[in-house]
This record gives sequence, C-alpha cells and structure tokens, in this order.
Amino acid sequence: MIKPLQIGKHTVRYPLIQGGMGVRISGGSLAGHVAKCGGVGLVAAAGIALNSEFYNGRNYLQAEPLAFKAELKKAYEIAPDGIIGVNVMVALADFEQLVAAAIDGGAKVIVCGAGLPLTLPGLTAHAPDVALVPIVSSLRAAQLIVRKWEKGFHRLPDAIVVEDPDTAGGHLGEKMELIGIGQYDQYGTIRAIKEYLQTEFPGAAIPIIAAGGIWDRNDLLYALDQGADGVQMASRFVCTEECDAADAFKQAYLQCRQEDIGLIMSPAGLPGRAIVSNKEKIRQYDVDHHTVCRMACLKKCSYKESGERFCVVSSLDRAQRGDIETGLVFCGSNAWKADRMSTVQEIFDELFAEEA
Repeated sequence: MIKPLQIGKHTVRYPLIQGGMGVRISGGSLAGHVAKCGGVGLVAAAGIALNSEFYNGRNYLQAEPLAFKAELKKAYEIAPDGIIGVNVMVALADFEQLVAAAIDGGAKVIVCGAGLPLTLPGLTAHAPDVALVPIVSSLRAAQLIVRKWEKGFHRLPDAIVVEDPDTAGGHLGEKMELIGIGQYDQYGTIRAIKEYLQTEFPGAAIPIIAAGGIWDRNDLLYALDQGADGVQMASRFVCTEECDAADAFKQAYLQCRQEDIGLIMSPAGLPGRAIVSNKEKIRQYDVDHHTVCRMACLKKCSYKESGERFCVVSSLDRAQRGDIETGLVFCGSNAWKADRMSTVQEIFDELFAEEA
C-alpha cells in the first residue's frame, strides 16, 4: 500500500512531486493537472516571464512575478483544491521577489535548489502554512540547511528532496567531474539524512523525496523500498498533452536516443543534463545573432559577465517555443524512454492504479 504524503500541513493523495522545469516547461497547465490527479504540481519560476503577455523585451525582472502569479492562477483554475507549489532556484537574481510572488499567488509548497536556500524561512515567516522544501545531493548540504534554519528561524524543512546528479535533468548540484563516475549513492544519502534527522530531531516528521531517474511504477516502488517517502518526477511529464512546452520540444524527447543525452556546462557555473546533440548550435546562435544579456536573470553568469558559453535562459526559451535546433532541451537521463504522447492522468493511472 502506497501511503499519502504529508508535507507540512498539506496532505497529498499520492507521494509524487512533479519536478520544476524552468522557462515555462512546467507552467500552470502541467502543475494544475498534476495537482488535479493527486500529486504536488510545481510551477517553475526560472524564466517564467519569457513568452508571456507581461514581457515586452525590456522589463524581464518586472514581468517575472506577474507571470509567476498568472501561472499559479491558471493552475488553481484547473485544480482549485490541489496541492500546487513552485520551484524557485536560489541562483536566480530575483530569488527573493519570486518567493514573495509565490506566496502572493497562493503557492502551498516552495521547493528550492540550484544553491542552498539558507534565508528561505525568513522570507516566508509571514506565511507559516507554506511548506518549505530544499533540494540537496548530500548529507552535508542537508545538515547545513537544517542547522541554519533551526538556529536562525526555529524552523525545520517540511520535506527534503535528494536529487541524484547521475540521473536528474537540468542544473545539477555536483561538480562536473564527479557526475557519472559511479560513486554517488542516492539511497544511501537518503537513509543517512533520515538517520540524522531522527537522531537530532526525534519525532519530527520530515519526508525525504527521491529525485532523478524516476520513470515508472517499478522505479517508484524501488525508491519507497529503499527508504524514500516519495518521489519527484519531471522528464516523464514532458510528453503529455498538458505540458506547457511546444510540440517540437516534446518531439525532441520522443526522438532522442540514450547517447544523445549528456552534460553541458551552464553559464550559471553548474553542469546540466540535456540533449547535447545540438550543443555547438546553442553557442553559435548567440555568436551569429550578437546576443547580449538583456535579462540579468542569474546572480552569477559567465555569459553576462564575460560572454563565455551562451545565454542559458534565451536558449531554453527558444526550445520551449519549439526551436530545438538551436535551443537547449534539458532532460533527465531516462528521457530516451519516452515513446508516446500521453496524459497526466494516464501516467498517474500507471503509477498508482493499484492504489485506487
């Protein structure tokens, strides 16, 4: 029997969080339908202004919170009683403003990765019912966050996502040279974090969520058997009718081979997993079009500072709109397994039919 997931004050019918996929891949439509089916739907904050009615080409940072709240509104129109949250990368230049916008928009859960969200409880102190969920890849990172939150804010995480850098998509919280060498033990890390929490904070109910490489029911059951309390899935939801990406983006998943998926160094200073068969064209686009940084979307960015690599948010935006020739298509290691279009409900039926 698969148990419901309790995240703070919110009870989720199924122990599944839909991972945040930035630049409007997981917008209001996908998040709303996941929540409607009984999971946690996440609207990703990164680049949410692009391809929105609020962005005029010059007002990126002003348009971001407006577009963010609009996508949350769309999600709640689909699932009025659903558990809808957000993913906000710590690396974003407007991190604080987007956290505030998430709360204003009614987010019930805030998930934060791409950096350590050490100040998050202070930013959300006026909204104690909002569940706070950091993403980590190590026991050390979890300990650092927990100690900082408990000492500075008398607050513990409501859940912790443990992301496997060997399989997860998008920006990864590990050094490039340490990814894929067979040394990372995701479920060992999950068990170590659970032991730490039970020892230091006995009685605290903090679910630990496995992220990265979760594709089907067997993966879900294995994660739960290995000690996880739930899973986070992102790539599996791309090839659904409800995903916010263009059809061409979804076709890139359907057509990619396992050998097409690899690592790319982001100008954010983090490695990312993506379809890399077009990686030379991603950089060449910015060279040919003399692209300049107009958004200043990241706190630290080698493209903004020196023109090194490529404009990551623009390349992701091109892909989201359907330009998969020069756009960056982030994905997890199992994206090649996508073999058909489906619906969010069909995925939930496969994962949880026996629990209905």
